[in-house]
Amino acid sequence: MKNHSSVLIIFTGGTIGMIKKDNRYIPVKFKDLISHFPELKKLNCYLEIISFNPPIDSANINEKIWIKIATIIQENYMKFDGFVILHGTDTMAYSASAVSFMFQNLNKPIIFTGSQLPIGVHRTDAKENLITSIEIASKLDFGKAIVPEVCIYFEYKLLRGNRTHKSNSHDFNAFSSHNYPPLAKAGIDIDYNFNYIRKSATKPLKIYTDIKNNIGVAKIFPGISKEYLKNVLSNMYFDAIILETYGCGNILNDEWIKNELKQFIDKGKIIINKSQCEAGSINQTRYETGQFLEELGVISALDMTFEATITKAMLLLHDYPDRLSFKQKFQEPFCGELTIKNNSL
Repeated sequence: MKNHSSVLIIFTGGTIGMIKKDNRYIPVKFKDLISHFPELKKLNCYLEIISFNPPIDSANINEKIWIKIATIIQENYMKFDGFVILHGTDTMAYSASAVSFMFQNLNKPIIFTGSQLPIGVHRTDAKENLITSIEIASKLDFGKAIVPEVCIYFEYKLLRGNRTHKSNSHDFNAFSSHNYPPLAKAGIDIDYNFNYIRKSATKPLKIYTDIKNNIGVAKIFPGISKEYLKNVLSNMYFDAIILETYGCGNILNDEWIKNELKQFIDKGKIIINKSQCEAGSINQTRYETGQFLEELGVISALDMTFEATITKAMLLLHDYPDRLSFKQKFQEPFCGELTIKNNSL
């Protein structure tokens, strides 16, 4: 096992592990599908597979599944050089973001991948996605990982997991990273963008699994009613609300909405401002319709994706329930999820 690289494949479910039967796709045991990948035998890499039983449709992913994935990796961290997580595409960016925050001081690759078409379909994208993910996860340079990050590999691109968003449900090119360049592109060779890849950590690995899901989301839209927003903000279950706002962080500035937001914050609760735009960053001081949010104490999500915003908040709320300490940690880069002073590494 030590004569060459070793990779643990964790199959959680998703389209990649399905076959077509009676004109519909059904999940099967991934170990039964390995015969579809004779190319794996050509890789100079030792492989093991752990499969979820039963497989999980990615629409059913929750924080318990993230903890299960993290626990499997933790238990096998010293045995393998890298990890490949096979996962449904719909919530892959959420899981990749969550896992990136759960593992601090990472020095091994954790690559999420999947497919838009199942393995058994002639034009499937599953083979290339899996084979290249394994190749990247097993790649070492003088015994150290080339990409010691949590990533998503899909359609010839390696993207930082917590910078990624599923942007297309129809094309093979399903994922986008608008605020951060690809870490690698696969063609005849795999070209690594070393200037944008994080360095291996030298500190001991830390794993965080305390996750709180008492977060609400309110999307701002023209004509939004006071009743709608009041119902969200008055729900005692929520300790934090993510406001999905226009542009660089703007909302209507009617007095009623100022009052509703202030009442929520005055209870010691947290409001996060996340733009509905996929690219760019929040700037609450640019326009009057955002300035009052800054004055109220609304916390900017900066240039984080929605997936990174909500999963990071879920992990921070347990240890930082008060607004000021939460803001300080939330706007601090953990693993390249946000840009600070032109340096997100």
